[in-house]
Amino acid sequence: MSPHVRVRTLLAVTAVIAAVAAASTSAAATTAAAPVAPAQRPSTTVEQWLTLPGVDTPTVTQLPIQQPAKFGAAIVGVEPRVRYQTVAGFGAAITDSSANVLYWLSDADRATVMNNLFDPATGAGISFLRQPIGASDFVADKDYSFDDVPAGQTDYSLSHFSIAHDEAKILPLLRQAKKLNPAIQIVGSPWSPPAWMKTGDSMIDGKLIDSPAIYRAYAQYLVKFVQAYRKAGVRVDYLTVQNEPQALRRNNYPGTDLSWQQEAKVIEQLGPALRAAGLDTKVLGFDHNWGLHPGDVKSYQLVNEDPMLSYPYDLLATNAAKWIYGTAYHCYYGDASAQTALKASFPDKPILMTECEGGDNSTITAVMQNWGSASIDWNIALDQNHGPHVGGCGTCNGTITVNSDTKQVTYNDQYRDIAHFSKFVPKGAVRIASTVRDTTGATQVDTVAFTNPDRSTVLVASNPGTTAKTFTVMCDGRSFDATLAPGAVATYHWH
Repeated sequence: MSPHVRVRTLLAVTAVIAAVAAASTSAAATTAAAPVAPAQRPSTTVEQWLTLPGVDTPTVTQLPIQQPAKFGAAIVGVEPRVRYQTVAGFGAAITDSSANVLYWLSDADRATVMNNLFDPATGAGISFLRQPIGASDFVADKDYSFDDVPAGQTDYSLSHFSIAHDEAKILPLLRQAKKLNPAIQIVGSPWSPPAWMKTGDSMIDGKLIDSPAIYRAYAQYLVKFVQAYRKAGVRVDYLTVQNEPQALRRNNYPGTDLSWQQEAKVIEQLGPALRAAGLDTKVLGFDHNWGLHPGDVKSYQLVNEDPMLSYPYDLLATNAAKWIYGTAYHCYYGDASAQTALKASFPDKPILMTECEGGDNSTITAVMQNWGSASIDWNIALDQNHGPHVGGCGTCNGTITVNSDTKQVTYNDQYRDIAHFSKFVPKGAVRIASTVRDTTGATQVDTVAFTNPDRSTVLVASNPGTTAKTFTVMCDGRSFDATLAPGAVATYHWH
């Protein structure tokens, strides 16, 4: 390729990247963002919040800023004028199991834990929660919905609807979290509609009955959930209509095989029903993995059904799309680049990671690098035996662990991974460009950067290598030097 052709090619690629970024920024503008604060005097130092593998307590230090910038062998360039998606938040899920585990603690100890989880100043500042609508696999006792009736009966009028189950422990914790962090947002997700709405009359496995009356009833069920939670003092900001709709043969915990065609029919009822009720809760489509797991493909093949490999695309191509705010993903199979591919096809539809158990800082970074507005881990608290739970995952870990015997609380790596983002990147922040140039040939640092509503800048960097890594961060003609040990993660914050 000649130099002239190469230049034209680079210019064309740059133009495409800028156009996609501009389109996303325009779309993100429809999301309410925190007010932008007046410009502050530039920092003379950078705050470094550093965590190391196996070390419980973060190290906070101040790194000097150099002006003009100095060049190093490894450079991380931060460019605030190249803007991408708006951030919604970071967090986990107060499942029924999590709520029960937290209530093993004394009132004083539970208050300390909640402060450490949600307080933005003295804790992790968790800003997003995903709440199961009824039972998930993580329940301490038995499956339940908010409209249970005896087998063989129906309740189209939803006269038996009640959130009494959640009033004992889940809702008090949600209200406490909201008090500690008023900016917190919630997405509600059902693992199954009430059994009477399904083939097989069971919350475990089966399909939603293909009936207009059922679609209307299910939509009203979800609306009543939002209304009841709001009456109880908890605002639900987002809804999905089915957790993991392509997960067939879930034979020991709630689940539903919901095709994209049926999901569209539910949403076509749900969107107008929310509006008629005066609710501004946003609907998210899909709520499943980046890619369809081979085991799930096999499940479809065994029953001679279409695996629906392009589910989120097909859903957003329906008439229901006008009621769909964006798409929810999980991290258990596939790659985060699936988010960027979907964003390219539907640039006005935000993307949120609504469940990821076993991920780490690199997973959250990948979610954000690929247009994710939020990243939500799974159980916020479990015991030392990965429970309590009925069916489902037997190896899942919580953000914290509460020992069922000693009641000792352990803050796991997942807690620190979330805190690297939630403590420093609030709702309304915008992801900005961060690029790495390394002439040493060694493993590069992994980075993602943001500009906050108060006009401060945040860079989260990790070292996935086996040796220490020194690099220079450059931004607006100023720079600072940093070193990360193997496996270390650091958040850098400056004005």
